[in-house]
Amino acid sequence: MAEKVMPFDEAITKFDPVIGLEVHVELGTKTKMFCGCSTEFGAAPNTHVCPVCLGLPGALPALNEIGVESAIRIGLALNCQIATWCRFARKNYFYPDMPKNFQTSQYDEPICFEGFLDVEVDTDEGRKTFRIDIERAHMEEDTGKNSHMGGATGRIHGADYSLVDYNRAGIPLIEIVTKPITGAGKYAPEVAKAYVAALRDILRNLGVSDVKMEQGSLRCDVNLSLRDTPESELGTRSETKNVNSLRSVERAVRYEITRQAARLTDGERVVQETRHWHEDTGVTTSGRSKSDAEDYRYFPEPDLLPIAPDPAWVEKLRSELPENPAIRRSRLAAEWGISDFDMQSLVNSDALDLVEASIAAGVDSAAARKWWTGELARLANEEEVELSELAITHQHLVDIEHLISTGALNDKLARQAIEGVLAGEGSIAEVVAKRGLAVVSDDGPLLAAIDEALAADPSIAEKIQSGKLQAAGAVVGAVMKATRGQADAARVRELLFERLGVSE
Repeated sequence: MAEKVMPFDEAITKFDPVIGLEVHVELGTKTKMFCGCSTEFGAAPNTHVCPVCLGLPGALPALNEIGVESAIRIGLALNCQIATWCRFARKNYFYPDMPKNFQTSQYDEPICFEGFLDVEVDTDEGRKTFRIDIERAHMEEDTGKNSHMGGATGRIHGADYSLVDYNRAGIPLIEIVTKPITGAGKYAPEVAKAYVAALRDILRNLGVSDVKMEQGSLRCDVNLSLRDTPESELGTRSETKNVNSLRSVERAVRYEITRQAARLTDGERVVQETRHWHEDTGVTTSGRSKSDAEDYRYFPEPDLLPIAPDPAWVEKLRSELPENPAIRRSRLAAEWGISDFDMQSLVNSDALDLVEASIAAGVDSAAARKWWTGELARLANEEEVELSELAITHQHLVDIEHLISTGALNDKLARQAIEGVLAGEGSIAEVVAKRGLAVVSDDGPLLAAIDEALAADPSIAEKIQSGKLQAAGAVVGAVMKATRGQADAARVRELLFERLGVSE
């Protein structure tokens, strides 16, 4: 049964929302956090397992150094302090997808703490910056995956039986936890979405994760509570688990505000619990009562040594951090003379890096954006591959643009040349030669085609000579058709007007 909700605008006038976001990031290491099993996605169930990640008696963990390095780099990029000494702990709870019956995590001694991330959101007063304070970023391991079979919802309730795949158990995770986010008011949903989007950009830029939310390599738990005023104590929170898209983060915050507001207004209490997000209906449903830290009976992990990162190593990692994505986008937008909207389009289409590399190779910035967000994006969509997976190099675009600038190709012929390259027919020059794609620039064939078009419809000449110059389009189109698109349209127009004694 659907729960009662209050209109969002009304809820915001009655209550002050407070958000807390916990983002789990699967690191892109080749092996798991405490063993040598592969982390490759999509393998047959229970094939990437060993005694360590299955929790068999006597098996001892060994720490993944790249996992630690990635954690430090993430912390530095989020303006965190890096612990000079920290250790792992055992988080005890029973889940069928955690074969050891405890999770190796960090509790009171995280490797990264006290950071922040600034995000921008459009408000009624214009673009506004919100600072998101980060409490901690700590290392842990992922769980396996349950599949509940036979039910209508895919959840355990109503299922006939459950299957467990332990391939994911033990994959390195970084959990990034914010402090309570206050002061966002009616923009709380947008702030939550902007934070996760900015975090995803930073993680992708660092190269520590593929951050594919649809595959679960980046997941967000959304905590939400309401209070009467910004001066009131924090209210009871709900935690919506495993939200796996930016749009859903925003929708989950918005829905929980309307749900909790309705309960509080009716004199009911908000239950501290985990909740499930339903993408199809845009609502949350009750999961289980939410445990507090003491319920997990944390204690230090006896099988792993403490971690004491060398300060010199930390500073070396700091010096090697890539440029912050937001700063980089602003710089490139200014260099290329494009708007924030155009820049966001490049980011959304995963074309920014490709465009920048093409420009560095010598392609004009406008041309690089045109190709990567236009024809190449279309072809990638048709082939159902990532844009970066297309067999087109930046040199191919340099060659294409050179031929266009010299008049040897037009855009239509250039697109055919690119299709030939993708079909494995060779370089741009080889495809142009094999397919006979060069622009017809000899006036003789063009004049013959013009005369043929005029003879087919003599009224066109009369219209043009009487001042209706737009009628020239019919002749240009006929010539382009006759030359299989290989005519220079501008030259055809010039020759047509010369033939008719008309000037533009």
